[in-house]
Amino acid sequence: MKHIILVTGLPRIGKTTVLLRTAEELSSMGYKVGGMISREVLEGSFRVGFEVEDYVSGEKGWLAHSHRSVGPRIGKYRVSLQDLDSIGVAAILRAFKNADIVLIDEIGPMELLSENFRDAVIKVVNGAKPMFGTVHYRTQDHLVTRLKARKDSEIVVVTVENRTQLPTNILTKFLGLNI
Repeated sequence: MKHIILVTGLPRIGKTTVLLRTAEELSSMGYKVGGMISREVLEGSFRVGFEVEDYVSGEKGWLAHSHRSVGPRIGKYRVSLQDLDSIGVAAILRAFKNADIVLIDEIGPMELLSENFRDAVIKVVNGAKPMFGTVHYRTQDHLVTRLKARKDSEIVVVTVENRTQLPTNILTKFLGLNI
C-alpha cells in the first residue's frame, strides 16, 4: 500500500476529475474521505479564477481570481490566502483528524504561498493516514521535490490515453486491492 499518491499532468488534462472519481470509489467502498478540492471557474469560455472547496462540507471560497485587487499575484490571478487557510487548510486538517484518506487538490504555486498549507501537507505526509493529491506539473518547490522523492510516494501522470482507467489503477496501487 502506498502512503502518498500524487497525480500530475498538463493543465486541464483531468487531474481533479481522476482525484474525484477515485474519491467517490473509495467512499463507495466504505472509506471516509476528506480534504480540499480546487476547481477552475469559467465565465463563458474564459478562466477567471479558482475555487477552493471542502470535499466533505462543500463549503467554497476563492483560491484565486483575476479580478481581485489584493493578495499575492500568480500570473493574472490574486490568491486569497484567507479563503485558502479558512476553507482549504481547515478541510485538510479535519480530514487528517477524522478521515481514513486525505485529499489535497492541488499542491501548486498558489497553494504553496500559504505557510499554513505547507504545514498541513507536512503534517499529513508525516502522519499515518494515506494521502491522495494532485501536483501542478511545473511546480518546482522543495516541498514537492521531497514529496516526490519519498519511498512511500508514487507519481502518476494523467494523459488523454490513461485518464479513464486511472481511478481503478490508483485504487489498486493505493490500497493493494485486486479490482
